[in-house]
Amino acid sequence: MLTDSERKQIEAKLQGVAQNQWSSIDALRVVQDSRGWISDESLTDVAELLAITPAELDSVATFFSLIFRKPVGRHVILICDSVSCWVMGYDSIREYLGQRLGISEGETSADGRFTLLPVACLGVCDRAPALMVDNNLYTDLTTEKLDEILEKYH
Repeated sequence: MLTDSERKQIEAKLQGVAQNQWSSIDALRVVQDSRGWISDESLTDVAELLAITPAELDSVATFFSLIFRKPVGRHVILICDSVSCWVMGYDSIREYLGQRLGISEGETSADGRFTLLPVACLGVCDRAPALMVDNNLYTDLTTEKLDEILEKYH
C-alpha cells in the first residue's frame, strides 16, 4: 500500500500531464526513493493510481536500468561497461570491486551495503573508466581511487 506521502507526491507529478502513463518513471521513482526498490505490491499500487495495468507498468520498470525490481544495497554502484570504459580498464576495475566487496555484477554484498550493477553508459567517455555510487559520479578510475571512494560509503 502506498503511503499518503507517496500518493501525494505521485499525484503532484500527474498534474498537467495528458496521460498518466507518461509519468510512470516519475511515479516509480517516488516509491523507489522512499523504499529503495519496487516490489510487486508497490508496482500494482502505482499502476492502479496511474490507471494502467501492472503488466504495462512492469514493462516500463524493467526497461529502465535505474528502476530496481528487487532489493538493492544501501549504496548502488553503477559501473559503466561502454566501449570506452572497456578500452580504458573496465575489466580491472570490475574485478577489483568484485574482490573488495565479495560480489559479482548484479549482486549485493553480504553486509547489504553495496549492490554492483552494470550500466550501458555514463556519458563521460573522455574520462573513462567511470562509475556512479548513488548519484555521485567518479571518473578516471584506478584501484587506489576505488579504495578512496568505497571508504566514503562505509
